[in-house]
Amino acid sequence: MPQQRIRLAVSGSYSSGKTTTAEALSVATGIPRTDALTAREIVVDLLPRKQFQELSASELLMLGLRRFEERVQGEAQQSGSYISDGSVLHEWVYGEARMRVGINPGAPLLHRASKRIVGIPAKPYFQQYMNMYGTVTKDRAKRVYDIFVHLPVEFEMRADGHRPVSEEYRRVADELLIEVLQELKIPYHVVGGSVRERVQKIVELLELPVEVPVDEAIAIATDRIERSREMVAERVIANQAPKSLRRRVRAATRY
Repeated sequence: MPQQRIRLAVSGSYSSGKTTTAEALSVATGIPRTDALTAREIVVDLLPRKQFQELSASELLMLGLRRFEERVQGEAQQSGSYISDGSVLHEWVYGEARMRVGINPGAPLLHRASKRIVGIPAKPYFQQYMNMYGTVTKDRAKRVYDIFVHLPVEFEMRADGHRPVSEEYRRVADELLIEVLQELKIPYHVVGGSVRERVQKIVELLELPVEVPVDEAIAIATDRIERSREMVAERVIANQAPKSLRRRVRAATRY
């Protein structure tokens, strides 16, 4: 373990490789990784039979709050160093990006256009809520993280049919994360490259201990993550309700 406690957040937009990098870094250094359930897992638990593109703005807020709760709980359980897969800022950033791009950015064009129209009366309230949410998460981030490592968008999203976002959304979220780190004056490094290059650079930049060789740590982390993704995919498929015209219309006409 390092001589001094380090509370490191691995930051990045949607599908930027945070989980693989954070898990590999945790295995390599022996520093615990903290995280929260994935959005897909939370949808299955809180909103069974629903798909991401069917969620309303209030349901998306509920999902974000649940992840925020889990992050706070997971980090509070650590008395020493930890590596956070994401950060408490991420749920706010993801919500704010949806306010700018559209609450269902990965949906078809007609669906997104309908959402924008029906959401006109409600959007000011949701924006006010997001502003207050941002105040809370920023305050906490300043208190619980020593340093961030930000992963730029370099990898394409996995073509698994379950990514409820767009490339524009990923870009906006990436820019917001950098903006808020600069606003809060939290030290951060932007680290790119392959997973191996990222882990090696982070270890060197922060002078972290290496208990497991980097290549071996990446292999262990990749295997764990793939098995976890397979389990989540099975749960999602088992809980999906058949898509019908009525369901699609209803999802597109409520904000």
